[in-house]
Amino acid sequence: MYAVIQTGGKQYRVSKGLKLKVEKLDAAEGDSVELDKVLMVADGDDVKIGAPYLDGGKVTATVTSQGRGKKVKIIKFKRRKHHMKRQGHRQAYTELEITDIAS
Repeated sequence: MYAVIQTGGKQYRVSKGLKLKVEKLDAAEGDSVELDKVLMVADGDDVKIGAPYLDGGKVTATVTSQGRGKKVKIIKFKRRKHHMKRQGHRQAYTELEITDIAS
């Protein structure tokens, strides 16, 4: 059994027991989170598709950790103009473990 959910502007294919990193959510470690933007739920040959979201579809997950990803280095450089700009970015994420899928 798996589901397709939407969170943080992205879509993820999840199944029970899966760990994934999503855009930062306002929840503490150990909290339970309900993701209600479910696009599709499939259980063998039984497939339910929402338009755009599935009515009554819900995915429950537990927050395992909050963190920040690796640093991405950005360099803007213009040759012969004596111009160089450096910048770095670390994206915040929430790591979830899927505990239940309800259709």
